[in-house]
Amino acid sequence: MFDETRRLSSPTGASLAYHYQPAAGPVSGILLISHGLAEHSKRYRPFAEIMASHGFHVYAFDHRGHGETTASDAPIGRFARRNGVRLVLEDVKAMRDMAADAHAGLPILLFGHSMGGLIALSAAVDVPGSFDAVAVWNSNFHPGIAGRAAQAILLTEKALKGSDVPSGLLPKLTFGAWGRSIPGHRTEFDWLSHDRDVVDAYIADPLCGFGASVSLWLDLFEMTFRAPALIGSLQKDLPIHLVCGAEDPATNGGREILWLSEHLKKNGLLNVTTKIWPGTRHETLNDTVRTRAIAEFASWAKAALPPAAPVVKTGSSSKME
Repeated sequence: MFDETRRLSSPTGASLAYHYQPAAGPVSGILLISHGLAEHSKRYRPFAEIMASHGFHVYAFDHRGHGETTASDAPIGRFARRNGVRLVLEDVKAMRDMAADAHAGLPILLFGHSMGGLIALSAAVDVPGSFDAVAVWNSNFHPGIAGRAAQAILLTEKALKGSDVPSGLLPKLTFGAWGRSIPGHRTEFDWLSHDRDVVDAYIADPLCGFGASVSLWLDLFEMTFRAPALIGSLQKDLPIHLVCGAEDPATNGGREILWLSEHLKKNGLLNVTTKIWPGTRHETLNDTVRTRAIAEFASWAKAALPPAAPVVKTGSSSKME
């Protein structure tokens, strides 16, 4: 079921490629998966299958400029020629509405990994009340001065060569630096996981590891700084689940997830849970702790989500989805 590529026509003009895994057994809710930078939704099949076994209807989709999603203004490596953040968030809303229509009355959990976490929290603050819980894994919302410097570098690149070409410097300052930070690294992508098979599969995948455009990098930094400033729009009791690896160079060894946790709590969020997995790099779902991490997440999700609302059918019958 998950292997089938389905399509949704987004109001933005994008043809969103997505994969669906139906819930098995008693239904707990809907899980919407937002993937990371320079990868795609098919990589989430094992996660989707396990969460489906816990009663979740799972939808994983490719963002603009990624995977099999197509749009006239979004070739691989770019959200859009302009207004990329707005368009990618509208795509999330389109997927959310489609899933909600397909399974009326079920609570919706939005999960995001890395870039997907930037998108997930941004979507939650943009459309308050659209999600019943949010999970942000392995995302950095606190790059500090280095992040501002990166924005300046990107604006210089944009002025010199335009925004629709791959950045020459940001991959070196991020992926390259993170790869070199792993002692005795075998490949430049060892920062993703301790599992060699996962790393090798990522490297061999033609839809992974591509060069992101200057505009895409600028869009990512816009979300990075914007979402924490707007969290006042979130309902205070919204369940938020934060996870990271203690050996993840992209989040400063998990320190930036801890920063986000404290930032949310200081701004009145009352239901924030945080876990830093030891011995784990950037892709918690694909590292050696994945079985325990997913099991723990499934338990949290079922406890955090509200019960399904009754769906009243025409006539005298009613049904729980």
